[in-house]
Amino acid sequence: MVGWERTDELGNETLDRAEETLARSVGGDHSAFAEIVGTHQAMVFGLAYHFLRDRSLAEELAQEVFLHLHQNLSAIKSPAHLTFWLRKVTSHRCIDQTRRRKVRPQVSLEDVPEPIAAERSADPLLSEMLRRVVNTLPEKPRMVVILRYQEDLEPAEIAEMLDMPVNTVKSHLRRSLAILREKLTRCLGEVKI
Repeated sequence: MVGWERTDELGNETLDRAEETLARSVGGDHSAFAEIVGTHQAMVFGLAYHFLRDRSLAEELAQEVFLHLHQNLSAIKSPAHLTFWLRKVTSHRCIDQTRRRKVRPQVSLEDVPEPIAAERSADPLLSEMLRRVVNTLPEKPRMVVILRYQEDLEPAEIAEMLDMPVNTVKSHLRRSLAILREKLTRCLGEVKI
């Protein structure tokens, strides 16, 4: 089974509507394509924004992805394939964009604010610090972490999306989590997980 063949996430009625919208869009219906964009723009923008950390670049990249989709609509086989395709193209474009910029945001540990007291609830400072530390990872491991924990994809789905073996995805996750744990421990002291 291919990653995009999963349909257990969609109800039958939703699936039928999505298939009908996709068919109309392939047939040239611009309002159907606008509906597809409206349905998926938050996912595409969110993935790009979490990777690039730049709103204008993420918006531009999302536009490029949807333009590319419009040019390749006839290759899309189902609504699940559409979602898979959008995530895959967005992931690859994000990595390419970062390589073109040749600048990865670097965060000095001295720039990260020290927390006053460790709290168990959602801590906005900790969340921001975690985002900054994730941004220090190299491109592919960073995309693997974002797809796993932001998009909640399984390693097999990530492997297919990024054209890499599942064990490579697992290795990226393991190493990235160890790096993140080490950096956060240096910033915050020993963290109980």
